Amino acid sequence: MDKQIEATQASFEEIKHIENNVEFWSARELMPLLEYTTWEKFENAIKRAIIAAQTSGASLEDHFPGAAKLVLTGSGAERKVTDYKLTRYACYLIAQNGDPRKKAIAQAQTYFAAQTRKQELTDQHQAEVKRVEARERLTATEKKFSGVLNAHGVDSKGIAEIRSSGDQELFGGHSTADMKSKYGVPSAKPLADYLPTITLKAKDLATEMTSVNTLQNELQGKPIVKREHDQNNRSVRQALLERSIKPEALAAQEDIGKVKRRLGKAPKELKGKE
Repeated sequence: MDKQIEATQASFEEIKHIENNVEFWSARELMPLLEYTTWEKFENAIKRAIIAAQTSGASLEDHFPGAAKLVLTGSGAERKVTDYKLTRYACYLIAQNGDPRKKAIAQAQTYFAAQTRKQELTDQHQAEVKRVEARERLTATEKKFSGVLNAHGVDSKGIAEIRSSGDQELFGGHSTADMKSKYGVPSAKPLADYLPTITLKAKDLATEMTSVNTLQNELQGKPIVKREHDQNNRSVRQALLERSIKPEALAAQEDIGKVKRRLGKAPKELKGKE
């Protein structure tokens, strides 16, 4: 690695702060590293970055929260001055909207662009791991569900009908076949392989609720268990709707099999976890 690049990276990392596991940079501390001599000029670059963030739909509260900073006056007294807590993304936008004649700006653009991309890839990886884990969890829960129902007087055909009816309640009247058609799921593939994490967890919760209540209340037979499963899916759907989440309106996700292969290995076994 070039010594200049190493020095640039070290400089930015030295002034990085971490608060509640969130990293940020103080605008006041970043200013001299970007070779700005006055706050007014640097704040103009920050304001241009804020406009760029707004245009891209980013949350200003997440990336540019204001924070007062105490500084010493010539008499030794303290006074508060305007400051910002900046995320890597905010720093990147500031560098992009800074004075291109400054060598420090070019170095910052390279550094924060690379670091922002690295964080994006890390976030994507973590999200994919969580989705695969949620899918595996649902598989385990549905296996348990089938065993419980079978032991309470419901045959395989009845179990399939109960699961299908539950899906229809969860997806606001849309059947499993409707959702597979909407998502473009191949006929031989399960719908769950294309669901987002939140929907996988919703199905998992409703299914587990049915298993628990079937056991605790000693429910017997398809009609009674079906009513229980329908009600549980309606309850879970209502909870999602109260947070402005409509399961049937969420976008389809990549085939979970492809995600597993990209991650390079299957998720950890869920044996013993419920």
